[in-house]
Amino acid sequence: MELYSLLGNSQKLDGGAMFGNAPKAMWSRWIAPDEQNRIPLACRCLLVKGLAVNGVPGCNVLFETGIGAFFEPALRERYGVVEDRHVLLDSLAAAGLAHEDIHAVVLSHLHFDHAGGLLAAWQEGQPPQLLFPNATYVVGAAHWQRASKPHPRDRASFIPGLQQLLADSGRLELVEGEHAKALGAAVRFSYSDGHTPGLMLGEVGGLVFCADLIPGRAWVHLPITMGYDRYPEKLIDEKRAFLDDKLTRGVRLFFTHDHACAAARVQRDERGRYGCADELPELHGSPG
Repeated sequence: MELYSLLGNSQKLDGGAMFGNAPKAMWSRWIAPDEQNRIPLACRCLLVKGLAVNGVPGCNVLFETGIGAFFEPALRERYGVVEDRHVLLDSLAAAGLAHEDIHAVVLSHLHFDHAGGLLAAWQEGQPPQLLFPNATYVVGAAHWQRASKPHPRDRASFIPGLQQLLADSGRLELVEGEHAKALGAAVRFSYSDGHTPGLMLGEVGGLVFCADLIPGRAWVHLPITMGYDRYPEKLIDEKRAFLDDKLTRGVRLFFTHDHACAAARVQRDERGRYGCADELPELHGSPG
């Protein structure tokens, strides 16, 4: 089993929105904003290459797909997407794979910056097209219900028509417990509701995909939440329990949105404050 951090399309979003009620004087020390107050954000995916699933070796599992290139040009500009090509496909190729070689795609949730890479790049006059034709799409059942009936606050975060495409593929698995049928005991799931109801956090090979519970190193600090989070106080409580568990068991954190760090070990100082150590800018065939 080998672990790879794969870059997808990157974004630039308003720093104030990304740091919620934290003042700019604080968060700008962690990530410098540009002249439009935007900060750089990765849409990083985790590739597990050669995973043994239900006794079958050699499976390739992709955790998330990033924002992709499905937006038409005007929306790409509005949402701060930097590149106009499907960067994840290039990153997969650098790891020796094509999207057809992926056996399962795990989606923590269906917001467009995490699930948009499921779709082929936008072409004028062409309908949306799903990629990964040989993969099972693994989604949390509770979040599927949220995406089916989104609140007005986060309706714009979902991709119109994506759920129907996933359902029509015949390769969708909705997960309710710790394990998915498609992945067996190889991947363990836990759940969070603070960012969005039913956020699914996958753990594999001593690494946990933090998704939007902890987008990057700066958000390891307990009080730091995003303006996009549905229930910030609940998220902080969930984050504390999550970090305590990973610290106790020695599980490393994998960050999807940190522009400079793919993975790190969680630590806690004498005052009880959480932080990161042993930071890695990328994983390139690291053993699980």
